[in-house]
Amino acid sequence: MSRKVGQIIARGERRWLVRVYLGRDRETRKRTYHNRTIYGSLRYAQAYLTRRLHERDLSRGVEGLQVTVDEFLDHWLKTAVKPKVRGKTYSDYVAMLRRYIRPAIGVRILASLSPLEIQAAYQVMIDRKLSARTVRYAHAVLRAAIRQAIRWQLLLNDPTQGVELPREQCREMSVLTTEQARSFLRTASHSPQACLFAVALTTGMRPSEYLGLCWRDIDWDRGTISVVRTLHRNEGQWTFADTKRVRSRRVVKLQVWVLDLLRKLKGGANEARACNSVFADLIFTTARGEPINEEYLVKKHFKPLLREAGLPNIRLYDLRHTSATLALTVGVAPKVVSEQLGHASAAFTLDTYSHVLPHMQDEAASKMEAALLNGLSF
Repeated sequence: MSRKVGQIIARGERRWLVRVYLGRDRETRKRTYHNRTIYGSLRYAQAYLTRRLHERDLSRGVEGLQVTVDEFLDHWLKTAVKPKVRGKTYSDYVAMLRRYIRPAIGVRILASLSPLEIQAAYQVMIDRKLSARTVRYAHAVLRAAIRQAIRWQLLLNDPTQGVELPREQCREMSVLTTEQARSFLRTASHSPQACLFAVALTTGMRPSEYLGLCWRDIDWDRGTISVVRTLHRNEGQWTFADTKRVRSRRVVKLQVWVLDLLRKLKGGANEARACNSVFADLIFTTARGEPINEEYLVKKHFKPLLREAGLPNIRLYDLRHTSATLALTVGVAPKVVSEQLGHASAAFTLDTYSHVLPHMQDEAASKMEAALLNGLSF
């Protein structure tokens, strides 16, 4: 006798139990079902059953009747993510899913995944006091996977829709003042990485960008340096990658004293650089001529310099924010700052560094006043 693949069982007035047969468990061989209580008319319950049966049938497209969320994520990461994104992005996706998504819903059947289960997974993260930014990033990764499942016709609907996310708090940007920046450079002048920190603070490059700079990127006659790649360490291997976005490829004008520091560094480059042909052209390396690990740079050089100079405990990335803030403060045009940072637009730059706007408006008002009242008296 054939077993019913779907049932609607009355449980009260306008209340129905929708039951969908999913097959047998691969290990225990026990029959498994998707059960859901539906409130409303019989027609509404029938529509839900029809949709679930269709989704169940579509789920056979990857591997058998019961494809789990874990199985789908493995397939998605291998075929849709890894070939298209940078190594670091791929590693971040894998880590995010392993830590927060897979433990909560990994064993669930993809076709029967519900918004309520996803919401519960996010609530676990919130209860663990994880930041709203982390929760929203996990959601973005899972949503990208689910939307691919829909494009592959493994799902009819997006179970991530309607999920409530915590509001991301605007974190106050930490930057050095002009005097603090001078103090940092003064203290860093005695560091083996003095030139690196000078480039970081004056150009506003991202750490992955200035750590990937090569000598061939410098135009000594024009005093410029080209940002054309980034450097990352993935699974124990150093790799060069494209910049964050196409707009990030740019030419940056170097200050004269920074160019002089680079000349001195090039003249004193040790012979260890030649021992590693792959990274022999890197500007910033360890004493043995190897690429610099960002975590090591922060722990052994950056943080000790901040403590020695008596400065706030900022992040290495905040040197980029400091560079942009100082440039806007002294009157550099937002368009120029935007191009130097590799931002998509000047509007994005001004939105990011809105804390500088009051100062810029004060200066603009003063200049307008001087121009309008020149030779006039009231």
